[in-house]
Amino acid sequence: MPDCPALFISAPASGQGKTTITAGLARHHRRQGRRVRVFKTGPDFLDPMILERASGAPVMSLDLWMVGETACRELLAQAAEHADLILIEGVMGLYDGTPSSADLAAAFGVPVVAVISAKAMAQTFGAVAFGLAHYRPDVAVRGVFANRVGSPRHAQMLEESVPTGMSWMGSISSTADIELPDRHLGLHQAAEIADLDRRLDLAADALASTPLAALPPAVRFVSLSNPSPSAAPLPRLLDGAHIAVARDAAFSFIYPANLALLEALGARVSFFSPLADEAAPETGTALYLPGGYPELHAAALASNARAAASVRAHAAAGKPIFAECGGMLYLLESLTTIDGATTPMLGLLPGEVRMQKRFAALGMQQLDGPLGTLTGHTFHYSHVSTPLTPVLHATRPQSDTAGEAVYRSGSIVATYMHSYWPSNPAFTAALFHGKAF
Repeated sequence: MPDCPALFISAPASGQGKTTITAGLARHHRRQGRRVRVFKTGPDFLDPMILERASGAPVMSLDLWMVGETACRELLAQAAEHADLILIEGVMGLYDGTPSSADLAAAFGVPVVAVISAKAMAQTFGAVAFGLAHYRPDVAVRGVFANRVGSPRHAQMLEESVPTGMSWMGSISSTADIELPDRHLGLHQAAEIADLDRRLDLAADALASTPLAALPPAVRFVSLSNPSPSAAPLPRLLDGAHIAVARDAAFSFIYPANLALLEALGARVSFFSPLADEAAPETGTALYLPGGYPELHAAALASNARAAASVRAHAAAGKPIFAECGGMLYLLESLTTIDGATTPMLGLLPGEVRMQKRFAALGMQQLDGPLGTLTGHTFHYSHVSTPLTPVLHATRPQSDTAGEAVYRSGSIVATYMHSYWPSNPAFTAALFHGKAF
């Protein structure tokens, strides 16, 4: 298999504009007729929505712990077989977390370009770039790109500060027409940004004349050949299953790899929208209610009787329901927003949830059961009060502190944790057969 051009876009911290630059770069090369595959480092549902719109292809997660190094290598190798360019967007700062973006870049030998927000900064830009490049010798930080530059003279000072051995990859100015809007859990969802394609095109236009868009040979090539041997075909553990997935603006935190796994296991996957008052299909053998933003749509969800009745009927029939984070909130008795407004939810799980201004939990977690370990993560701004006794608690890979509770009530299994199902296909199949706990 030939080598594929690949580039890792990272930064010294969150909020530097990694997603804007990565998305603009993907859109630029797509407009040039190239097949672009973008990956996102770590657990994330929101950035991949933007990156998928920009590139025109699904965006998979890469994480050495949650996904695993072997699976990451296979995903990259599969993309390299068909892509003209691979872009990987990092998470947080380059060296933040365990494992970090730097760990991922080093594991696969992907060269890094650091995006640094230069607002209110001049020659210190070079010092930051120097630190990123020299902190670890196994991480190839080859170039630096300046975001939010104030003027041509400002860009000149920044370029002159770049240390020897690093490439100046260009700059773009700060403009509201390009910046992507965000809220408490991160960027707005792609479908919620009415002018997203215009923003992506403007970002692509701004990047088109920069060295970054040209991808000079000094920073572009990486060998992704000789992947690990492909795993054996998956057993058809969900043959005959019909799994109905809630998917809309209220329930959208779905890993593409999770849906692909269900189909690989033999399940038929269909979608319905509680927000549009669509009923879950009666032929469904199991329901999946993913995370999302039910708190932003509480009134609509409460008034959509047809969707609610179908979920209640599914539970009454004893069919499995697996609910994660926002999906779990939808099943509780009530939801109270930050401003104190309380809205009734489905009442299939006893208890209530209250939203809060600061996050309640953040980080990688795993479930350990009879079928092994299922990896995932948690990130939420709410607190659930329920009389239910957990059947299990998740654990944290780097802490003895208990993780998220897993609740079971009848055929319903619910938790705050977002699972990455390919980490344990047998565990996943058991969830949708109602036999995991």
